[in-house]
Amino acid sequence: PLVRDHGSLRPATWDEALDRAAQGFRASVDRHGPSTFGMFSCSKATNEVNYVAQKFARVAIGSNNIDSCNRT
Repeated sequence: PLVRDHGSLRPATWDEALDRAAQGFRASVDRHGPSTFGMFSCSKATNEVNYVAQKFARVAIGSNNIDSCNRT
């Protein structure tokens, strides 16, 4: 993975990249509330993957803004 430092990308460990992503989610939710987050899940994914995606959005983030194209 790559992370951005001072406008340029550099290689990073997975732990650092995931920590930065989590910090970004948390900062956005802290600043604007959980409804700032939305997730779109794929209908071609397994039921288990879609379940984990909705659990993440609802439990970890606190948002009910999750949808998929399962209706089509």
